[in-house]
Amino acid sequence: MPDDHDTDQLTVDLGSMCGVWRDELTARDERGAVLAWDDRGGVPGPFPYTNLVYVDFDGRTYRQTNVSMAGREPHRRTFTAVVAEGRLTFDRLGPEAPIHVGVSGGPGLIWFVAEDLAEQGVRRYAEPDLIRIDGDRRWRDTVLWRDGRLARTLHVSGVRLTNDTSRPHELDPRGVDQPVHGSRSTTTHYQEPAS
Repeated sequence: MPDDHDTDQLTVDLGSMCGVWRDELTARDERGAVLAWDDRGGVPGPFPYTNLVYVDFDGRTYRQTNVSMAGREPHRRTFTAVVAEGRLTFDRLGPEAPIHVGVSGGPGLIWFVAEDLAEQGVRRYAEPDLIRIDGDRRWRDTVLWRDGRLARTLHVSGVRLTNDTSRPHELDPRGVDQPVHGSRSTTTHYQEPAS
């Protein structure tokens, strides 16, 4: 059972991520060489690229929408989760996806990881994140495994553009006359391929 300090720290750090972020994403292959194209990630495409990221958190419900805005074709992904018992639990990401959780790594640090590595889906696709928050700056580092093997690393450097998530940001390629968050996104990357 987590203690109150851990629960409070996670809630504080999730709250500190609220707003609209401009994220710059770069990637490297399993040998550390810079990647110009990635076909193994959740959304294949070129690197580097830029996302707008909308984060909302009301103390219990967490919503995050990533919108590619430069360097890739426009694309939106929305993630939803709820805080309970000292951790953030995400809605499943698709068929055979493991449960993903967010846990505090201490002040300004949040891990997004699979809850149970024994699940079959996580053996096919795993992409744990470490997020570091410092005021209006944040960083996210991710390691991707596909079919149990190291595939690539990802580094994200972000700056908060505004705290206002009530409408799409003026830089959003979707335009400003639509909802910020869409329906929860899913993926088939965890699912065993049909034979």
